[in-house]
Amino acid sequence: MSPEQYACNVATRPGSNERVEYAIRLPGLQQGQGEVWLPIDAKFPQEDYLRLVEASEQGRPEQVEEAARGLEKRIKLEARLVQEKYLDPPFTTDFGVIFLPTESLYAEVVRRPGLMAFLQNNHRVIVAGPSNMLALLSSLSVGFRTLAIEKRTSEVWELLGAVKTEFGNFGDMLDKTKKKLDEASNSLDHAARKSRTIERRLRAVQELPAGPEVGGEE
Repeated sequence: MSPEQYACNVATRPGSNERVEYAIRLPGLQQGQGEVWLPIDAKFPQEDYLRLVEASEQGRPEQVEEAARGLEKRIKLEARLVQEKYLDPPFTTDFGVIFLPTESLYAEVVRRPGLMAFLQNNHRVIVAGPSNMLALLSSLSVGFRTLAIEKRTSEVWELLGAVKTEFGNFGDMLDKTKKKLDEASNSLDHAARKSRTIERRLRAVQELPAGPEVGGEE
């Protein structure tokens, strides 16, 4: 994304000192609404995740489930904090994003039954890993281009309207010019006809038979 489309350490809620790590700058839905922030908070609950990995490597199913429940509890807490600290429509979107920096951590969160739906429904938070975060940013980038076109639609119509008006004026001017040219052409045709008439009369005068010479022989 281009630098003007996001910012770092943003206080997305007016009057709050809480700052989210990254926020995507979106245009408001209503004209004149200004910008709307989409908060993205990166989280890596390392202790909970390492506890889960260790239990899994040692083949201890009970400890694996216990560590997984601990990780789930931590993610729910982080989602609630994102909602409380960073979400404040219409200054922000009505949802936020928690970014998990490794695919394995993201996979563990997705694997927990009903967890993703709980985060979305109860805290308005979606979870993204490296791969689907790229897809999310790509979608937002396409959305930016679409919004840019939509925002400039009125300018395009104004330009087309101006061109149409100028073209109409140009057409009127062409009509007037053509009329003047037609008048000039008619005048030239009339002058040409007069010229030919004069030429014929002059030729007729030149062809008159000569009379008797004055003072000649009788």
